[in-house]
Amino acid sequence: MINEAVLLESRSLREGMAERTEVLNKVKALSLLPDGRHVTTAMVATYFDVTVEVIRQIKSRHREELTFNGMRTLQGADLQEFKRDILSLYSESYPQPRSSLTLYPRRAILNIAMLLRDSEVARQVRTYLLDMEYVARTRPTGEVEDEAQNLDDRIDGRITHILGKTVVPMFNALIETAGEHGKELISLREDVQKIERRLCDHQRRLRHLEHAQGPRPYTGIMASIDAMNWREFEHHVAVLLRRDGCTDVVVHGGPGDRGVDVTALTADGRRVVVQCKTFAPYRPVWSGELQKFLGASFVQHKADVALFVATTAFTPDARAIAETYGITVVDRTQLEKWSAGVPLPILQ
Repeated sequence: MINEAVLLESRSLREGMAERTEVLNKVKALSLLPDGRHVTTAMVATYFDVTVEVIRQIKSRHREELTFNGMRTLQGADLQEFKRDILSLYSESYPQPRSSLTLYPRRAILNIAMLLRDSEVARQVRTYLLDMEYVARTRPTGEVEDEAQNLDDRIDGRITHILGKTVVPMFNALIETAGEHGKELISLREDVQKIERRLCDHQRRLRHLEHAQGPRPYTGIMASIDAMNWREFEHHVAVLLRRDGCTDVVVHGGPGDRGVDVTALTADGRRVVVQCKTFAPYRPVWSGELQKFLGASFVQHKADVALFVATTAFTPDARAIAETYGITVVDRTQLEKWSAGVPLPILQ
């Protein structure tokens, strides 16, 4: 199981878990502003049992990442509109900002939980996240999906039951004694029945889409790879080479590697030279890096098979160089499949 501390260091791993905001309320009740969607800096600090200054430091150091996850700062007309439309409509007292107000949705709060070192609440959130990731990686995919589907079925069935067996009969009884308001109640009943039909149609469409798409077989693989450091990743690639029948697999990465990280021989005796790059998913491999590897692999190391394996994508220029000079590129999608057990064709 991945140690919870890796979330503090790996942005790509944090991005992979950004949707799991339900863990926040599993650890501690989260109070929201009256819009039901956001909290302020002070409210974030209260949730994590830290000072406001600590949250401000996190915001300053990771502004780009938090903004990507929905954090925004209101000023001027936007701030006045939020105060008028949201805060002023409720009797409960909320701090009235003077010049600006930073708002955090659940994704940004979860993001802070994955960045905040000195908070027991944040540590518990990270532990919950990694427990969920461990279950996703170790339990059969169908078992997890069946549980999720059963939960959806129970929720949809309960809503349909309430609408069809409780709300509609209630309207029927009211209509019989409504007198002059009967037409309005009949109209409302028809609206409820339309909602009931739409829920049933929606559930059928979801099941059709799930059946058409099928299960995703590689859940959790890239999250584990993203948590590796460069040395661990090189050894991971070495393991994959051995699994695909290569022999004489040697990891060279580090100072003095002369531009290659791993070398090996295929089962039929071809020399394999590998470059490994552990880039974040948003940082592609550029053409210059392919050009450097081109010289190292074919000129210095006399490669028969030149592999450039990366945890990210390749730019079009980089792919063009690879295609022109016979370098095999393994991008994030191909790496995921290779790690899941799909053999790499060039090695066969």
